[in-house]
Amino acid sequence: MAPRLQLEKAAWRWTETVPPEAVTQEHIEAAYRIGLEPCQRGACRRNCRGNPNCLVGIGEHIWLGEIDENTFHNIDDPNFERRKKNAFVGLTNLGATCYVNTFLQMWFLNLELRQALYLCPVARPEYVTAEKKDYEPQTICEHLQYLFALLQNSKRRYIDPSGFVKALGLDTGQQQDAQEFSKLFMSLLEDTLSSQKNPDVRDIVQKQFCGEYAYVTVCNQCGRESKLISKFYELELNIQGHKQLSDCITEFLKEEKLEGDNRYFCESCQSKQNATRRIRLLSLPCTLNLQLMRFVFDRQTGHKKKLNAYIEFSELLDLGPFMEDKASVFVYELSAILIHRGVSAYSGHYIAHVKDPQTGEWYRFNDEEIEKMEGKKLQLGAEEDLEPSKSQSRKPKCGKGIYRSRNAYMLVYRLQSREKSLAVELPGEASACPALGLSSHPSTTHARRCVRTSKHSLE
Repeated sequence: MAPRLQLEKAAWRWTETVPPEAVTQEHIEAAYRIGLEPCQRGACRRNCRGNPNCLVGIGEHIWLGEIDENTFHNIDDPNFERRKKNAFVGLTNLGATCYVNTFLQMWFLNLELRQALYLCPVARPEYVTAEKKDYEPQTICEHLQYLFALLQNSKRRYIDPSGFVKALGLDTGQQQDAQEFSKLFMSLLEDTLSSQKNPDVRDIVQKQFCGEYAYVTVCNQCGRESKLISKFYELELNIQGHKQLSDCITEFLKEEKLEGDNRYFCESCQSKQNATRRIRLLSLPCTLNLQLMRFVFDRQTGHKKKLNAYIEFSELLDLGPFMEDKASVFVYELSAILIHRGVSAYSGHYIAHVKDPQTGEWYRFNDEEIEKMEGKKLQLGAEEDLEPSKSQSRKPKCGKGIYRSRNAYMLVYRLQSREKSLAVELPGEASACPALGLSSHPSTTHARRCVRTSKHSLE
């Protein structure tokens, strides 16, 4: 659907030319959008405010919540709701929260992050008792820990992330900025974990997602160099006018001239001087998030628009030549792609393609639906063919290990390790430990109990 304000303006445009005495039933139906076609599932966000005939997600979760879930699932085929063997668990779309689901699945498959969260102690483990079996997480960390425990051990095909969404205060009726959400949540999680005593928990966000770069300014007059060091959770790359990811990175790091009204005040010269400024990469994280700036502000229309141009990227990314430290090796392997399906910045649907780090197999996460890709290869064809623009040419063929997408808005790369297998101990059902299988830490015992008492267990 178009932005709500645009629909309002179009629906009432006839009032500019039609006098009151000439108003007909046709005008009234146009004003209140009586003739609009019902929205189809997947073609718009749920609870679409711009169309009174939108029947996609009209609030059935309210009355479904009043029904005993075990009884409800016995009415239908319980096998449809049951998780299949070795399958991942999906997440319910609560309205316009598909972008949140994509990030949750991607973070869940970051094994180091998952392990650190399982080690995070629960503030109030006494909440789950024999008398009160329903567990209510109290903090953001507990919500994420609880969700990860369910994604790993639930017997349901998909689970409900509403507690996590409500705790963050997200609007389920309107789609938020997915790129902004990623940055804000990483900052919030890092701040939340900063009080933990265990360094494996306290420093997990910095180790996994945080890097550093420096804004380096050099005075053309005296040659004085000044540095302003800043940390980042992702690199924001401009894609406009570029066809390859490497070109986007080159532009991000290119030298900028400070001249004229934009001259630099040099501390040594004590005056404004012409200068050059560039970004130097100082350190990179284990998990590198590359934000492709597909949603940009259009000055002519006053609205955001989506850039639907193809960007080419490779399975392996060598950032060594871009680093200030030329001696170290920085070779990354593609581990996830977040995709926005649709041609508009105000509508569409978010899905994720994520590689399982334990098997190397790719999966397509689409809210409740999860699909395993064939042959351990990433496949983007189905997403690229949705809502093709008439002005777009056919997608060019790609070489081995090369992909092209006009819908990818975030690329996630993992630093290649010399060892093929990750040395991460994960909780499992087969473990003899009474906790989640990781250790005897009370938080892991509590997380296992939460799964057993949760409505998602489907026992």
